[in-house]
Amino acid sequence: MTFKKEKPIHSLIAGTTVGAIEAFVTCPTEFVKTRSQFGGQRESPLTIIRSTLRDKGVTGLYSGCLALVIGNSVKAGVRFASYDHFKSMLADPQGNVSAPKSLLAGLGAGMIEAVIAVTPSETIKTKMIDDAKRPNPQYRGLAHGTMSIIRQDGILGIYRGLFPVMMRQGANSAVRFTTYTTLKQFVQGTTRPGRQLPPGITFVIGGVAGLVTVYATQPLDVIKTRMQSLSARQQYRNSFHCAYRILTEEGILRFWNGTTPRLARLVVSGGLVFTLYEKIISVIGGREQDTR
Repeated sequence: MTFKKEKPIHSLIAGTTVGAIEAFVTCPTEFVKTRSQFGGQRESPLTIIRSTLRDKGVTGLYSGCLALVIGNSVKAGVRFASYDHFKSMLADPQGNVSAPKSLLAGLGAGMIEAVIAVTPSETIKTKMIDDAKRPNPQYRGLAHGTMSIIRQDGILGIYRGLFPVMMRQGANSAVRFTTYTTLKQFVQGTTRPGRQLPPGITFVIGGVAGLVTVYATQPLDVIKTRMQSLSARQQYRNSFHCAYRILTEEGILRFWNGTTPRLARLVVSGGLVFTLYEKIISVIGGREQDTR
């Protein structure tokens, strides 16, 4: 029995490309989401946008963008390459992957990307966004910000929040890929057996996968942001202490702060990433025959 699977190098190329594009397009929503998750007075997404435009201009919405683009491109490349590898290992003779196996493949991909790419880039991006809201920011750009963080906190400083990042990325990828793969197989099986789905349908399926992912993993995202803020070392002993303080001092709904901008980002990026990925893979001929 033969079926087509993605070539590892092409998965990496396609994933890296769509990751960079997605990060730049959705950077303002990521900025607003991160700002809304810091402690202190609650601010609505519109308030954050208005105050940032007033004080910093449009460029203020792109604080930490370069760190996000670089980290996201590496993250997406590692994510798709890892997921496609795990998926091909777990697929049945027809090339289909059951929901539990897709969940396992996504979890593995999320853990790998968290260690290799996400934690360092997220730490730097979060600290730069936190710093940008100060009257006199101390970081003058990505390179200066990175070196300042390393000088102040050591090389492990860019790995602050590793545990919640691994949990978030594992859950993100597990939920996102499982939802996408399950819906894609269902739609293909009922409407277009043996044929590639058109971009419009792929975009909708990817968007639904992003929607499910946001609500399932938002608490982990909030904890991750708090642990990577500039004041984290003075406020929280570890991720569990951070979660406990949020729950007891601010209430359970605080775990879903930033849902709206993150929802906007993941729904758009879910549709964009999966659509572009499928298109790039088809253009570069990235699938090869697998014989079982």
